[in-house]
Amino acid sequence: MNIKPEVLAPVGSFESLTAAVRSGADAVYFGLKDFSARRNAENFTFSQMEEAVEYCHKFGVKVYITLNIAIKESELDSAFKVAENAYNCGVDGLIVSDLGLADIIHRRLPHIELHASTQMSVNSPACLSFLKNLGFCRVVPAREMSKSELILLCREAKRLNMEVEVFVHGALCMCLSGQCLLSSVLGGRSGNRGLCAGPCRLPFKTQNGTGYDLSLKDLSLLDHIDELVEMGVSSLKIEGRMKRPEYIAAAVNSCRNMVDNGFIPNEISKALSSVFSRSGFTDGYFTHNLGKDMFGIRSKDDVIKSKEVLSSLHDIYRNERQNIPVTVKMEIKTDKDISLTLSSGENSVTLFAHKPQIAQNKPITKDSVEKLLLKFGSTPFYPESIEIILDDGLFVPSGEINGLRRSCADALSAKICETPKRNICDYTVSFNSHPQEKQKNYGKFLSLSQLPPDISYFDLIILPISECLKDLDVNLPIAVDLPRFIFDEEKLKINLKALFNKGIKKAFCGNLSALKIAEDLGFETIGDTGLNVFNNYSVSVLERESLSEITLSCEISLNEASKITSAVPLGIYAYGNLALMCFKNCPLKNGRSCAECNKKGFLTDRMGIDFPIRCRDGYSEMFNSKPLFLADRMDELSGFDFLIFSFTSEEKDEVKDVINLYKNRKKSEKEYTRGLYYKEIL
Repeated sequence: MNIKPEVLAPVGSFESLTAAVRSGADAVYFGLKDFSARRNAENFTFSQMEEAVEYCHKFGVKVYITLNIAIKESELDSAFKVAENAYNCGVDGLIVSDLGLADIIHRRLPHIELHASTQMSVNSPACLSFLKNLGFCRVVPAREMSKSELILLCREAKRLNMEVEVFVHGALCMCLSGQCLLSSVLGGRSGNRGLCAGPCRLPFKTQNGTGYDLSLKDLSLLDHIDELVEMGVSSLKIEGRMKRPEYIAAAVNSCRNMVDNGFIPNEISKALSSVFSRSGFTDGYFTHNLGKDMFGIRSKDDVIKSKEVLSSLHDIYRNERQNIPVTVKMEIKTDKDISLTLSSGENSVTLFAHKPQIAQNKPITKDSVEKLLLKFGSTPFYPESIEIILDDGLFVPSGEINGLRRSCADALSAKICETPKRNICDYTVSFNSHPQEKQKNYGKFLSLSQLPPDISYFDLIILPISECLKDLDVNLPIAVDLPRFIFDEEKLKINLKALFNKGIKKAFCGNLSALKIAEDLGFETIGDTGLNVFNNYSVSVLERESLSEITLSCEISLNEASKITSAVPLGIYAYGNLALMCFKNCPLKNGRSCAECNKKGFLTDRMGIDFPIRCRDGYSEMFNSKPLFLADRMDELSGFDFLIFSFTSEEKDEVKDVINLYKNRKKSEKEYTRGLYYKEIL
């Protein structure tokens, strides 16, 4: 028998909170003013968080706080303070994405649940054991995962006694969560740090596309909830912390009805479709029906429909919900104080009143007492069973029984809302440094055809699996660049074993699953920027995982990078068109087929700037229009152990020209960018 999953609602304000609770949420999640992936939402202060926790717990609703952004070294103390305050006021769980912050919370605040945010880019089961060891009890996988992929992930989670939380309704990012640099590179506001400006919703066009080829329809898996329950999903998550309370009410009520009754009332279904959509909804990732049908924008017609249904949705959350069952026991006996006991789960309260009177006319009956005990009004309780022990010939005024019932309900609510006593443990880490040797240069290529005759400038060549499997004639060490999406772990392992036997012993890993797979097969692992390393504690976590080298985030400034120490070599990207987005549903499919693209497509923004799209290993990436270029700033990169030179569209001669510029530390005459290394991103 499958256990009912929780309905998890987004909250961006206190009105949204009451809408979520009254509409049927089992749990809510929200952020505070800082360190949340929706920092543009209204969000909550510490005092509002305490009030919210008390209100939710009164109605049996759990509260999860989001701390799901990459954390700078200078922010760790403040971020932990937020976690500590949440811990002390009884929050049920923390949604975290930063490896370093997760490690600190797990060590210091042992009695709170840790949930791995979708910002951790979990798209295969391999990394679940890593997350379990780091203290996570629940994982929120990538929204791009199909049904068959989720089944395998849920199976491994069950083996590890972990929960799986799946998004079932709300906005879809075009990019794999946790891997998007578009907002930070174009505008200095990082999506990985909770301040995405949403540039993907602006016009980006390809040949024959709609002109909004980075904008997807909103997700809806409401019709697939029975399948999610069957595979063992523990939590059904709704997206929308920046949306109106009416949307929250409609989405929560729809999800509640699907879980409890297996259908959504027609009027609620229509209202949900109207209150917010982008040309309708999609289940394309779950059903693996990718392509043009997944794209959509917020049209004028969508806005008009939304305004028409707002007032009607207020009725869903006008009144409090009675959702906590209680057992009721009342004893009214001669010459004995009246007693009333209310019990809910482990919580029980008994209160007493004075002795009953001897009836002068009409004595009370069990039926008359029961009618009074049924009136739980605006409380969160409803009587699951009532037991009345009553001697004959007694009388108790109705007001007295009502008063006792109210007092008992208040006492039970207070007991349920009691903040648990939790320990805070000490935890410190020694950050070990290593002696710096001669700086190394790594060349990262999409194709063997890009390699010039002389590649002696590089100490390591990094190539995709497909290229490594070819006949190689490269007189340099090679590292295999593992995919950012992992669709088939078994096939990946087979290919990696073949490469290992071929003599390729290093793996370049941009996600946790790739890291675990390569590590288990005996590869020497190098962490790529997809791991979002911003602080010393994250470095420490990865050192424990035996990474031999770590690449820092492309969003970190050189000033911030200088504060990070490591027992293993650290590096950064020094050249190349940075990958801004990573897609499972290629944006070029909004206009043409893969055969027409020939793997050399591009998107054009509203300013006429072209962004290259390149595909590999079953997914595609959008690269910046201009390359990162630092040849004339090499002295400022001297503190790094290795530098990565990434080549995407460059031909052999262009690669040769880049090498010469860096050898001679000369400026480029072509357009370039300094990336984010000289900025302090928000």
